[in-house]
Amino acid sequence: MMNEQRRQVLEMLADGKITADEAERLIDALQRERPEPTPGAAPRPKPRPKYLRVLVNYEDDSGGDGPGRVNVRVPLQLLRAGVRLTSLVPPQALIKANVELHKSGVPIDLTELKPQQLEELVDQLDDLTVDVDAPEGKVQVFCE
Repeated sequence: MMNEQRRQVLEMLADGKITADEAERLIDALQRERPEPTPGAAPRPKPRPKYLRVLVNYEDDSGGDGPGRVNVRVPLQLLRAGVRLTSLVPPQALIKANVELHKSGVPIDLTELKPQQLEELVDQLDDLTVDVDAPEGKVQVFCE
């Protein structure tokens, strides 16, 4: 059965108000918001996260102005829409976070994160919070 929102998207496409690519992106976004239940699938125990949180405290060893601190809460919808994480978080902080993600078994490069990799990252961080205290800094990456 087709839901009301999907029908509206298809009507906008039929009326020429949006392109086929725009309609596809809208329908994909609607499916991510409310995935259709698959028969026999167990219900998800907790709601889907809405934010990617990146917390990094580090010593700037590149000759900068001392320690650096990043505390960013990025709406996942913004990343799904194609906004690059590097435009929101300093690259040196993302590099530190990448190192810790890789050590924790999450092989995703945050500096090159693409919208199609986002769901994989969210699924990985659904079961894992990267939380590292080290002499050179502290890194936390998680979804909430």
